[in-house]
Amino acid sequence: MNIFIKSHHLDITDKMNQEVHDKLDKCTRHFDQIQSIHVTLSKDGSDSQRKDAYKAEAILRVAGQEMFVKSSADDIYHAIGDMADMLTRQVRKHKTRLERQGVKHRGRHVEMSDTADVDLDDVELYEFDDEKRV
Repeated sequence: MNIFIKSHHLDITDKMNQEVHDKLDKCTRHFDQIQSIHVTLSKDGSDSQRKDAYKAEAILRVAGQEMFVKSSADDIYHAIGDMADMLTRQVRKHKTRLERQGVKHRGRHVEMSDTADVDLDDVELYEFDDEKRV
């Protein structure tokens, strides 16, 4: 998974970078088919008396879908945490939808079904002719 971080009217420190990576690791624990996450951290203006001064936005891409979340807070770290929590909820919801649709084996972790308990002596084998059937 690739995490791309950019900023707008804000300098990204190592602590902010580490915080984004730590918080977004939760998403990868829930769903391993994430292709990329683009995060934008910004300051909402030069007015220091404004309540929501920092904003964190993320676009997460999985096969066939994009998820977008936006969070605002007084503190950049609270905005990052809220953004990551919202994204984690969307990822879990997406995964649940896929499982309900019967697409359970798309991830890396494929569990063996009850076929391991089948006795191979009871299985009937069919032979097919190599001729083309009309």
